[in-house]
Amino acid sequence: MLVGGAFAIVASLGVIRLPDVLTRMHASTKAGTLASSLILAAVALFFDNPSTTAKAIAAVLFLLLTAPLAAHMLGRASLDPRTHPRVPEVTPEPEE
Repeated sequence: MLVGGAFAIVASLGVIRLPDVLTRMHASTKAGTLASSLILAAVALFFDNPSTTAKAIAAVLFLLLTAPLAAHMLGRASLDPRTHPRVPEVTPEPEE
């Protein structure tokens, strides 16, 4: 569980420190998925219950399927020129 927490901290630091959208998404997707998977594996081992283990495995599989798809869609949206915020044009003040 501590290793998963460490990876979650690394993912959050990557989101804060990396320069652009695509590298931030890479850090959050890869390290975040690994952190969540490790924490769920620790939960499955700690409780040692077949029902809890099955739910943890299902959650890890769900994360492994959806996190890359969500990052891909967000990356494509960030590259679309129609989605960039518009900067208001500054009109020069008239000279007297």
